[in-house]
Amino acid sequence: MGESFLVPTKFIEDYGLIGDGQTAALVHRDGSIEWLCWPRFDSDACLAALLGTDAHGCWKLEPVEAGTSPRRRYRTDTLILETEFELSTGRVRLIDFMPIENNASTLMRIVQGLAGKIKLRSELDLRFDYGSLRPAVEIDRQQAVAFVGPDLVVLHAPAQLSQQGSCIVSEVEVSEGEEIAFCLRYGSATGAPPPPLAAAAALRKTEEYWLNWIAKFSIQTRWPEAVRRSLLTLKAMIFRATGGMIAAPTTSLPEAPAENLNWDYRYCWLRDAAFSATALLDAGYLDEAKAFRDWLLRAAGGEPDKIRIMYRVDGSRRLEEWTASWLPGFRGAKPVRIGNAAAAQRQVDIYGELLDCVAAAAKAGVAPTEREADLLASVIAHVERVWNEPGQGVWEVRGEPQHYTYSKVSAWAAVDRFVRRRDLHQTADGSFLERMTGLRSRMHGEICEKGFAPGRGTFVEYYGSDGLDPSLLKLPLVGFLPVTDERVARTIAAIERELVHEGYVHRRSSSAIRQGAFLACSGWLTECQLMQGRRAEAERTFEHLLRARSDLGLLAEEFNVRDRRLAGNFPQGLSHLALVRAALRFEDKASNRGDGHGK
Repeated sequence: MGESFLVPTKFIEDYGLIGDGQTAALVHRDGSIEWLCWPRFDSDACLAALLGTDAHGCWKLEPVEAGTSPRRRYRTDTLILETEFELSTGRVRLIDFMPIENNASTLMRIVQGLAGKIKLRSELDLRFDYGSLRPAVEIDRQQAVAFVGPDLVVLHAPAQLSQQGSCIVSEVEVSEGEEIAFCLRYGSATGAPPPPLAAAAALRKTEEYWLNWIAKFSIQTRWPEAVRRSLLTLKAMIFRATGGMIAAPTTSLPEAPAENLNWDYRYCWLRDAAFSATALLDAGYLDEAKAFRDWLLRAAGGEPDKIRIMYRVDGSRRLEEWTASWLPGFRGAKPVRIGNAAAAQRQVDIYGELLDCVAAAAKAGVAPTEREADLLASVIAHVERVWNEPGQGVWEVRGEPQHYTYSKVSAWAAVDRFVRRRDLHQTADGSFLERMTGLRSRMHGEICEKGFAPGRGTFVEYYGSDGLDPSLLKLPLVGFLPVTDERVARTIAAIERELVHEGYVHRRSSSAIRQGAFLACSGWLTECQLMQGRRAEAERTFEHLLRARSDLGLLAEEFNVRDRRLAGNFPQGLSHLALVRAALRFEDKASNRGDGHGK
């Protein structure tokens, strides 16, 4: 665009999440909303200051005069974010939330006067197409309508609005006991602007929605606040219309500075979402797990060879990757990628996650129909054809494909679940089932031979390598081998020795790699240590994971141990589900999908 921008200094943990099951917004601790994709998680952003500056789309709502640093918290057991501003003249509370509506997605901002009198200024600078397009704006007193192409956004304000440059501006005074509201709604450029919602009623309904949902979680844990916040965060990343779960609501938050590790996570990974579904099942959320299982089978369609590793939230599969060159990136970290080229990768582990999810749902009472069982049989027939081919692996390496050990184990798990559960193989004939039973045995034998390095006495990242990979921690968790098996025990010990630094699990042992610790792996290690009976060590590992959370209880994908900062897309579903699973494991409430079925 030819413009130069001074990129502000900010940190990932500065942000809070609000959402409505259609999309999500990130709110900075100063009260600015800097990320919002409308109308869906995977839509274009109309507020994108997160990946640039205020000029790329931002909604500021703050006191005109400076005061002390704002304080913030979530209203207990909800996704309602409260930020308090205190000045010499008074104190106000800003309440940000997204009502759970089935039509126009809405963002509400309520200001409550707590003491004295404070003047506030609202500056809404909408920039569509990820910060590149300024909309046309029409203002009629306390209503502003912004539109470009198919998009329309309407702001209903408590005071007269004006336009200053590209910003929609309003100033208002709030005294003790007063309450005002701003209502921002998405609509269609060809339809009438959606009317405002009644603020008090919307707040009450939103609070009731979250409280009623979290009340279904009844398991007693040692860390109730952390577990409940993680469950609420996972729920916020489920697209209500389809049941698909995104990996994270952001794109291109860097995993490491100057490493080009910026990816778009606003899509539904079969792997991550299947892990999440099983964690939600363990936590007692059958409806969400069933909705994802149904989404999964719809997305798979009728051709197993065309199953992709990720999809859009509606199940569509066009995720071509491109770069938003006009965005300077989070703290200057380029490139900003939209879409994800990894969608076209071969990762044979996804079949294991698919079958594991369906098997877990069947165990909980949601058995597949005959048509679905036919699909599962065709999936397994496809696994038989492709399981011994190389792929990119669970870490989606953009390089030469390899025979990754965990991918092979997950493919084995697909066959194992199919063979073991009668409701999964209900439409298969006897000869096919016998063949798959033999395949399961052959797969297990090959993996134990080729994925294991006798010289070092551990399983390794891929066939022929001598490197470790924290995904190997999943071997006992999926039931491939028990933790009592010497090969597994030595692998866990080697990971602790070579990949754990300052209490956190890294993907690589090289100290030269600046990439942060992968937080989900801390949850996996915690589970392995508990299964080995090493409870004190498991508690230490888990406490490190808890300490990586932001003040709001949110986790990113990674944690930079050196700087004590979160890194990567945020919040990250895989990190939160690993926290939930590990906490439930302490209470013996985390299921073992393959208990007693290893060889």
